[in-house]
Amino acid sequence: MSEPIHIQVETDFIEDQSDADEERFVFAYTITIENHGVLSAKLLNRHWVIRDSNGRTEEVRGEGVIGEQPVIQPGESFSYTSGAILQTDVGTMSGSYHMIDEDGRPFDASIPEFVLSIPRTLH
Repeated sequence: MSEPIHIQVETDFIEDQSDADEERFVFAYTITIENHGVLSAKLLNRHWVIRDSNGRTEEVRGEGVIGEQPVIQPGESFSYTSGAILQTDVGTMSGSYHMIDEDGRPFDASIPEFVLSIPRTLH
């Protein structure tokens, strides 16, 4: 059986808020959560694992996303944008959303690892 929740990610480097001399690299990420199942699903909690290229790992857990606990109907999606600050110019994020379907069954939707990286210029 395929997973009912599909997650897509787009990332952006926020250059005007970043400062390489201060080891501050700011990234925005936009998450789209799609419900491909037959039941509505409510996002209750989030769990992120954020790694930079120095091997530093930070775990973040919290209720909902951007102050919301959205209910996503079958065939619908929910998108939001948030951010992360790394001490290096490359890192990764992965994690999961703890959700509950309309029948009261809890489940976790996996967030596949994605890369946060400043744009590279090829010469």
